[in-house]
Amino acid sequence: MSLRLTDDDIRCLLAERKPLPGDYALRLQLKPKRGHKEREMQVKGGDGSDFRIILRQSDLNPLDFSVVLVYQPLQSNQLFRLRRCNGKSHEHTNKLEGERFYGYHIHTATERYQDAGFREDAYAEATRRYSDLDGALKCLLEDCAFDVPSDGQLALFPEGGMP
Repeated sequence: MSLRLTDDDIRCLLAERKPLPGDYALRLQLKPKRGHKEREMQVKGGDGSDFRIILRQSDLNPLDFSVVLVYQPLQSNQLFRLRRCNGKSHEHTNKLEGERFYGYHIHTATERYQDAGFREDAYAEATRRYSDLDGALKCLLEDCAFDVPSDGQLALFPEGGMP
């Protein structure tokens, strides 16, 4: 049985405070995999929910990236994608609305798309809020109630750009 959440459930999970550890930027440094770089970090929400931040970026195209907030219910191995910030590497279509666009976009889980049999986060909106992986992570942290440590360090890469 697949996990299904209502729009209210989704809103509550997105609004739940998510404290980040002081070394979160270091823990999110991308590591090479086959054809891409990737990293994951577990985060315990203020109300006890289990979340995961997942970052992926193509080795061939730096605009092909995703920054994902996943919810994992207690006592379950199922993952539910609450929010996903994607790069400018592909065209996206919102099937229920018939909208099609190319560019940076933010996916959000919806009850309506689940009810129609699509992936929970199949709906997306175009954005100009970021233009790279660092910006997408900052956007996700701002939108999803993360408590960023007081040093405010958001950059995944040292000054001067990507390694």
